[in-house]
Amino acid sequence: MRARSSLLLITALGAGLLFSGCGMSGSDTESGSVAAQNDAGGAQLAAPEAARDQADGSAAQGKDTPAQAPDLRVDQRSIIYRGSVTVRVKDVNAATGQATGIATTAGGFIGSDNRTSTTNGAGTATLMLRIPADKFGTTVDQLSKLGTEEHREINTEDVTEETVDLDARIAVQQARVDSGRKLLAQAKSLNELVMLEKEVATREADLASLQGKKRRLADLTALSTITVTFLGPDAAAVAPEEPPGFLSGLAAGWDALLASLKVLLTVLGALLPWVIALGLPIWGLLYLYRRLGRGRLGRPALVAATPSATPDTTESTAPKE
Repeated sequence: MRARSSLLLITALGAGLLFSGCGMSGSDTESGSVAAQNDAGGAQLAAPEAARDQADGSAAQGKDTPAQAPDLRVDQRSIIYRGSVTVRVKDVNAATGQATGIATTAGGFIGSDNRTSTTNGAGTATLMLRIPADKFGTTVDQLSKLGTEEHREINTEDVTEETVDLDARIAVQQARVDSGRKLLAQAKSLNELVMLEKEVATREADLASLQGKKRRLADLTALSTITVTFLGPDAAAVAPEEPPGFLSGLAAGWDALLASLKVLLTVLGALLPWVIALGLPIWGLLYLYRRLGRGRLGRPALVAATPSATPDTTESTAPKE
């Protein structure tokens, strides 16, 4: 009996301990889940606030940070370089050959070559060189050292805005061409097909024109133009062109007047011998004709014509009653 009661007591105590452990673990689990939910809710509530704080910080940083300006460096702009240089040399042909070598070494080429050869040292040569833009200044200096420099003129033209405008217009026109081609592929009638083909052809022509202008600008900006003139030892100096203005216009008008008077006097001088050779004999013949004609011709006789009176013999007979 004692053994059985002891066994029952031990069993009851074990069951009580087991139930109490399960209750504690359940309460711990429940409390842990509640705490996790509270933490998650707090995190969810804190997330918008953190995002708002981050957005406010970004906005404040954006206000404090200045806007980035576009890159306006010289190497990022589209600039056309043109230059001309006049050099007096001892041998025009030799200097021309050296200039050709300078252009070839710089990666350019000869655009035109005009020469005038003489035996008295008055020969001249004019070359137009196309040189890469980044070697423009170096090439001009090398050409000027081939002899005695007498004149130099450098001109630049910034076409950056025109280039950017062409790029934008080309992009828009390309989009119009693409949309026109899509509509052309979806044409369902002959009238639509003809109309869309005409519209697409017009858009493609406009696009080709814009692309041609862009290629022309790209060529002018990529390759500079240098006009070099070589003068022989006895060649006349080339007068530089004067800038336009009132005085230059007045001088041009005066020169034109003198040139016109010179032409008029030249024509009169050319006609004067013919006038003397032909005019004097003709005038003499006319003078003799008038003198002789007046002597031979007399006064014409005046004949008075008297009308003859013819009596009217017609008798009028009155009717008798």
